[in-house]
Amino acid sequence: MNKAKGYLDMELLRFTTAGSVDDGKSTLIGRLLYDSKAIFEDQMEILEETSKQRGEEGINLALLTDGLRSEREQGITIDVAYRYFATPKRKFIIADTPGHIQYTRNMVTGASTANLAILLVDARHGVIEQTKRHAFIASLLQIPHIAVCINKMDLVDYKEDAFENIKTVFRDFSSKLEIQDIHFIPISALNGDNVVDRSKNMKWYEGVTLMHLLENIHIGSDHNHVDCRFPVQYVIRPQSKKFPDYRGYSGRVEGGIFKKGDNITVLPSGFKTKIKSIDTFEESIDEAYSPMSVCMTLEDNIDISRGDMLVRENNQPNISKEIDIMICWMNEKKLILRGKYSIRHTTQTARCIINEVKYKIDINSLHRNEKDKEIGLNDIGRILIKTTSPLFFDSYRRNRNTGSIILVDEATNETVAAGMII
Repeated sequence: MNKAKGYLDMELLRFTTAGSVDDGKSTLIGRLLYDSKAIFEDQMEILEETSKQRGEEGINLALLTDGLRSEREQGITIDVAYRYFATPKRKFIIADTPGHIQYTRNMVTGASTANLAILLVDARHGVIEQTKRHAFIASLLQIPHIAVCINKMDLVDYKEDAFENIKTVFRDFSSKLEIQDIHFIPISALNGDNVVDRSKNMKWYEGVTLMHLLENIHIGSDHNHVDCRFPVQYVIRPQSKKFPDYRGYSGRVEGGIFKKGDNITVLPSGFKTKIKSIDTFEESIDEAYSPMSVCMTLEDNIDISRGDMLVRENNQPNISKEIDIMICWMNEKKLILRGKYSIRHTTQTARCIINEVKYKIDINSLHRNEKDKEIGLNDIGRILIKTTSPLFFDSYRRNRNTGSIILVDEATNETVAAGMII
């Protein structure tokens, strides 16, 4: 029981991988899982057998994600493949996203919750258009940490010059983007150099391995612990003999730190009260912080329902019906100017109208296109919307949780766009 509790309490790192088709993304994921002993015996047997049948020497680690490729060949739509594994230090969720331009929406989906993005660069080809595109999306999504893995170093004889040249080019390009923390690692996913174990072929490299970076990078400050935001998801009223008068408000802390006894304000009503208790499934606790899911009880009996938000009196979010958003369009039906959509934001649901398309981003040159404002599948653009009821939001740059929205087609209930509030 203690061991299981210890596993549950381990810090979770979410990371996404991005790279061109031939950059060795599948092999890198396979190598990470293989060298960190995260592959089960039956998986290993299948890997060995399949590699043998295909006449390949040793084990083809890329086959770990081959099931996804064969599914795509059968005509099944796949958004993002998630892989889970753990080491004694951390738990990990890998969002394996396709890298083609036509799968921009898939990368946005997988990267939206990531703490770190691994950008793969082929050591032979250097920084290509695809690399710049992925770096731009990582910057747009405000992913706090980027690991640029220069792969296939074995094919350039492990030369330091090849690594340094790519590093210089990428740094020049990324200086124009909003990327805070970049790490460069020369690797060979095929041979395992600097993935989990240090490379004997690149003694000139004095940095850490990819696994060491994943296990030790500081992500505690990635969450916003300044702006207190608690969107109410559900009102809990057991009305049992044990809890005859219990009324709790459950949800996930999307920012800041809430403590028992804190003065808070309820939006949109503006009523003020104090936190009476903060409860989890197992016990009452003294404080809750992002991204914990808890249930709060309040000193006063106020009418609160799903979609309301608990905040600090002197630190409130923006409250508005008119919202400026950067969106990635995810549907084959194009955006309709003056069209009506349903908007989902934290636990709020409202209706909205698209008032204006400001510009579209040219995903290749990264320039703003103010002439062609037609937004279709995989396009990224900036729009202005007006909602039927006010939303309580922060800018996406300040808080990824309260600064993100999705748009839904009311007729089909399909998600048509994901957006970042500016």
